[in-house]
Amino acid sequence: MTMTEKSQMATSPESRTPELEQAIADPGPYTTWTSRDRALLICLLGYLCLASSLTANIYFPLIDLLADRYGVSAQAINLTITLFFVLQGIAPSFWSPLSDSFGRRPVYLATFAVYALASLGLSVADRTYPALLLLRALQSVGGSAVLSLSYAVVADVTVHAERGRWITPMMTATNIGPCFGPVIGGGAILATGDPRWCFRALLIFGASAFVLIALFLPETGRHVVGNGAVPAKGIWRTWFNLLATVNRPAFISRCLQKHRLGPADGEGEKQSDSTQATDDPVVQVNVGKTGRGKAVFPNPFLSLRIVFYPDTFLTLWLAGSPYALWFCVQTSITPIFGQHYGFNPLYVGLCFLAGGVGIIAGGFVAGKLMDWNYRKVAAAEGLPVDRKRGDDIERFPIEQARSRGSITIILLSLGVVIGYGWIVARHVHPAVLLVFQIYLGCRCTALHQTYSALIVDIFPDRPGTAAASNNITRCTLAALAVAVLDPLTRVLGYGWLFTLLGLLDAVGSIAAVLALRKWGRSWRNRRTGKSVAAV
Repeated sequence: MTMTEKSQMATSPESRTPELEQAIADPGPYTTWTSRDRALLICLLGYLCLASSLTANIYFPLIDLLADRYGVSAQAINLTITLFFVLQGIAPSFWSPLSDSFGRRPVYLATFAVYALASLGLSVADRTYPALLLLRALQSVGGSAVLSLSYAVVADVTVHAERGRWITPMMTATNIGPCFGPVIGGGAILATGDPRWCFRALLIFGASAFVLIALFLPETGRHVVGNGAVPAKGIWRTWFNLLATVNRPAFISRCLQKHRLGPADGEGEKQSDSTQATDDPVVQVNVGKTGRGKAVFPNPFLSLRIVFYPDTFLTLWLAGSPYALWFCVQTSITPIFGQHYGFNPLYVGLCFLAGGVGIIAGGFVAGKLMDWNYRKVAAAEGLPVDRKRGDDIERFPIEQARSRGSITIILLSLGVVIGYGWIVARHVHPAVLLVFQIYLGCRCTALHQTYSALIVDIFPDRPGTAAASNNITRCTLAALAVAVLDPLTRVLGYGWLFTLLGLLDAVGSIAAVLALRKWGRSWRNRRTGKSVAAV
């Protein structure tokens, strides 16, 4: 009997036996993915996530050159940055709910096809500002969903207690983008004077990412393959595994089986039922799963609706505010080091490396703190940590675990943010700015990564949609911040500008943490229809 037949039989009341009822009631292992497979998956996700960070950061050293090349003002080029972030916030509201019904893999393929085609257009377009605006927008639409999809994939294959461990390497790879994107951009300008070479580099990246997805990225959606035990079929199956249906020498078969990514999915649609295991347990998460997604037109307002729940609003602010603050720092690097300190484009690009070091460090810090705080809160509450089946999130104070220690980090950071602006205003040696960038990159990444994980934690049945709501807020805040950065700089100067930004971030974030720790769990239970006494 196949897994699909077992699942269908399980849904028929008249066919259920006491043994089958017991099997269905048993949630079974949270995932059938091995540590090796998850490590390989995280490496692939890290590469794919460069679509967001690399595409955004490669653009910053190009601002002045693009303004001259297209005959427009720097404010007009900043408009393309604003539009990029606006669409990066909106587009996942379509892609991510689609992944929650249709599957992660088909959505990845569609988004990177759009991304690669937009990069191709940018690499050949020349001196037409409307074309730059339109193609940059399409590039944002294509690359926007990768982070929310990747968070959803991690949620598919890891329990809450270990998410910090697995998110960290993925985000570390992702954060290489802010390190090397500006260097690539600055180096291309210095070598060729033509910004189209940056877009050609993005074309190579987008095309290679599409091929890697097609060959190796398996379907992980729990609504499609359950905990990984249900075989994926059709387009949900990787091209690499499809080679299993092709006649080939035995040693190649063994090699393909050994180096596959993800749980074994049998031999696919062409495999006979008799070759499949007959003693696979039917567990709750696999009931009714067929290995195919459902083509349901996504409701983009689902992600927007999540924003307005009290607990999620505060969580999204805590994830989005440090992200917006960091992009203010990133956007200001080019005028600060290019105009105030007279650096050439390559040296300006190298200045982004300091913040990149901080971002990578922040990813590791966040991952360790998330898992450590989870264990500490579980011990304080007298709750066991089940790394096999996963913990019941309805009974666990996840808000306490994720927000633990946040206020200390925010207070320590306030002086650094304010000091950063006044160092620029007083023309202090640029090395001091680079040191401050390391700390700010670490701080902003640690907070953003922690609360991005929390928003997925509190929506276990819709991780893609929840992650898309994170995109809405973080990109909206970043777009607003970048849009007003240049006018406010001219009016206030860098000293008072970063004083204002630091105070807004600190006051808002501390208030959000206090409210979330006091009322977050009760708000969540009210939203999900659970009483506090029941959990």
